[in-house]
Amino acid sequence: MTPVLLAFTLDHASRATGVSERRIRYWDDTGVLSPSLVDDDRGGAYSRIYSFRDLVGLRTIAELRDRFGVSLQGLRAVGDRLRRHNDTPWSELRFYVSGQHLYFKDPETELLLSALKPGQIALIGTLDLVRVELETRRRANLLVERTEDQFGQLVQNRYVAGNRTVIAGTRIPTTAVWEFHEAGYDDEAILKEYPRLLPIDVKRAIQHERSLRKLSAAS
Repeated sequence: MTPVLLAFTLDHASRATGVSERRIRYWDDTGVLSPSLVDDDRGGAYSRIYSFRDLVGLRTIAELRDRFGVSLQGLRAVGDRLRRHNDTPWSELRFYVSGQHLYFKDPETELLLSALKPGQIALIGTLDLVRVELETRRRANLLVERTEDQFGQLVQNRYVAGNRTVIAGTRIPTTAVWEFHEAGYDDEAILKEYPRLLPIDVKRAIQHERSLRKLSAAS
């Protein structure tokens, strides 16, 4: 099942992978793994945008580092090779660990290479990337689950939808619901357009936008 979200902010990436934002930024800055989309000014909320395969890569790197004790030098060497040779994502590699030494199957040659000494080969246990991907997918999908106290609630956040009022637990602006309403869509049709919403969400969004227009007309 494909995750509902296909693009992830730094905050999303951290929550979906269990890797701290500080660590993710460090791996980007030091060339271990960079997001698919980056802004020259990497200080903004949307300056780093990660794909789902980036998330699997982050979780993979975290497991190699924490579970197997692989050095950052070894991880950077793999990241550098991937960028220079074939732009293959971390999520598509097969890794092997011997002690704290990292090996990976080169996607071009199918040879088992040492991260630090290309050509050195060992037959060892593998990191189960299927498990890593499934766990990352599960956590990513949790990002779009809403809690009961968010139903029918409207919020504003300067980092979400350009500070427009949105339906709590989503990134859906109330203006989007209103536009469908004005175009003649009934509540049921709007819910088909936004299957994550509930009838109470649609009702509150329309009420909110209608009250804004009444205030504007009265002023």
